[in-house]
Amino acid sequence: MTDYRRLRVALLGAGAVGSQVASLMLRHGDELADRAGARLELAGIAVRDVDAVREVELPRELFTTDAETLITGADIVIELMGGIEPARSHILLGLGSGADVVTANKALLATHGPEVYEAADRVGASVYYEAAAAGAIPIIRPLRDSLAGDRVVRIMGIVNGTTNYILDRMDTEGADFADVLADAQRLGYAEADPTADVEGYDAAQKAAILASLAFHTAVPLEAVHREGISSITAAMIEEARDAGFVIKLLAVCERLTSAGSDSISVRVYPALVPRSHPLASVHGANNAVFVEAEAAGSLMFYGAGAGGVQTASAVLGDVVSAARRHIAGGTGVGESTRANLPVVSIGHVMTRYQITLEVSDEAGVLATIAGLLSEGDVSVATLVQSGIPAEDGTEGTTARLIIGTHRAADSALSAAVERLTASDVVERVVSVLRVEGE
Repeated sequence: MTDYRRLRVALLGAGAVGSQVASLMLRHGDELADRAGARLELAGIAVRDVDAVREVELPRELFTTDAETLITGADIVIELMGGIEPARSHILLGLGSGADVVTANKALLATHGPEVYEAADRVGASVYYEAAAAGAIPIIRPLRDSLAGDRVVRIMGIVNGTTNYILDRMDTEGADFADVLADAQRLGYAEADPTADVEGYDAAQKAAILASLAFHTAVPLEAVHREGISSITAAMIEEARDAGFVIKLLAVCERLTSAGSDSISVRVYPALVPRSHPLASVHGANNAVFVEAEAAGSLMFYGAGAGGVQTASAVLGDVVSAARRHIAGGTGVGESTRANLPVVSIGHVMTRYQITLEVSDEAGVLATIAGLLSEGDVSVATLVQSGIPAEDGTEGTTARLIIGTHRAADSALSAAVERLTASDVVERVVSVLRVEGE
């Protein structure tokens, strides 16, 4: 057996991911040592309750409630607790003690990333977070390293497995949102309180991380436009299918160029994706990130976006990288946020809408609708009209219009929808969806 240098690893948290990380470290210690060039010694696992029942059986002597002592004696700290505190304080303590940090904490990095990176820079340490954006999918290293010499133009990602599972089943089975959500909760895909997933908060945190890396700019979470999927109905899914689209919750990070200057837009919302686009074929709880770069062209990264053992794979990849850095010596590689591009509101984005309306079924309505749209330089690309029967089955007085617009500034499209909502000929704005990936 090779006599490797030993590195002490502190693990914070023993949930679904943490317990799998510990198990893999213990079972594959020799292989990890060969890959890292150092023996990774699991010094301890900090938890709130050492006697709690866990999915994976681990040696009880590894558990401790004294996180601070464990951290200050470690070479590498793995933070898998989640949340902001005490995770933030523990990470800063680890960095201040000279340890490298591995984390999957998207909420912390999206809100306190600059503080964490600055703390690492001060002591020459590194922060690794491959598991924070898309579970097992390797996307952080490609953006930070492989594409560092290229110019990323756009990222479109399905980065939340819960919402993709819900929308996929609604699309393939014609099921209702509430029914599929209940199934997702029963299967463990969704929390008892699913707000973070279905309202897009989880995806927004990941979008902020991806955009910061891709565009070398610190992107605050509050600058990310966010919409969820709780308003998506089976009828909207069917209309999308009829028009050749599928509805996906997308995280979109885009470089905008106007008058010779660049800015970036970061947004999360349910969007219509053409069924010919690679993202349309992402099913179940899987994730995928589609990257467009000037030189490399189009790249897609696909795989499990969650799951204990799957995410543990990404965490341990970071641990091996941290160990190699320790062996090689020198300072860690800091985050590149020197571009300082402005993050603009969604109103600056050029996009298309699909607008579904219920209108009075009478002469002149179409001309009125077209006029309301054109007031803001929004033009109609496609229009499908169908009558809505009365409750007794006879011909009704209301028609349904599905309008596809040409590309226009999102602010102009939003204003057009407001004019339609206020119009006497429009009985109801049924839905408004943006189109992405054309």
